Amino acid sequence: MLLLLPDFLLIVAGFVLCRYTPLDRPVWEAAEKLVYFLLFPVLLFNSISRSSLSPGDTMALMGGGLGVMLTGIALAFALRWVPGVDARTHASGSQVAFRFNSFVALALAERLYGAQGVAWIAMIVAVCVPVANVAAVYPLARHGGHGYLRELARNPLIVSTLAGLAANLLGLRLPEPAAISLQKIGLAALPLGLMAVGAGLRLGALKDAPWLATALLSIRHVVLPLVALLIGHLLALPAPQAALLLAFAAMPTASSAYVLAVRMGGNGPFVAGLVTVSTLLGMIVLPLWLALVTGSP
Repeated sequence: MLLLLPDFLLIVAGFVLCRYTPLDRPVWEAAEKLVYFLLFPVLLFNSISRSSLSPGDTMALMGGGLGVMLTGIALAFALRWVPGVDARTHASGSQVAFRFNSFVALALAERLYGAQGVAWIAMIVAVCVPVANVAAVYPLARHGGHGYLRELARNPLIVSTLAGLAANLLGLRLPEPAAISLQKIGLAALPLGLMAVGAGLRLGALKDAPWLATALLSIRHVVLPLVALLIGHLLALPAPQAALLLAFAAMPTASSAYVLAVRMGGNGPFVAGLVTVSTLLGMIVLPLWLALVTGSP
């Protein structure tokens, strides 16, 4: 699907720049931190705080997104009880099954349905990002001996999402110069975030637990899209919302999963490999899933 081509060209550009120019890995490590701690939180805050909250129009969509997310969390956590699973590797990689690449989600929503699509996906993000990050931090904090509540309070995606929701519900509006500045900062998140995904592509240590990697990626790219199709049918979502819910369920996993795993002492190379394969799978699988509901080739 040509719809995704511009976004994945940015991913390819990041890969090429990181490996074949002086803009090597240290540059992109700094870029990842900039996106994770500043640019993307600002984008989330702006998208959510300025969105029109219409519960009658979006409640079912938000519930569908939450249902997809909770299914992924339950299935990923259940793998921990399979005999022979390494606790550290599972704690690091389980997040890949239910977290999603918000950079690609927002870019795709805008390309599919414009500002309305961004508003819809922002509402799914508002509900699901805190849940996903709570579920991602928990096993890593438990395994690594980190303070769970302290890690949650420091997570920039959770903080910015909750702040955006609070500002929206309270009707708070920033002065125009500040709002314009934050908007310009947020605009840099999508292209730089997508290029950072490309710069971080690597296959690395998947051989440490190949069956676990296969199970996690199957949940992400096969099971959750099927769940989204079922939920969309049961909730009788309008066609555009059903398509966005399916796209959300079929997204590549979050590139920040690698940053979180490394920062909390997890198996970073294993997660990097999962993120790489998930991104490459997304290029192939996501258009195919969307073709089921949109009819686009």
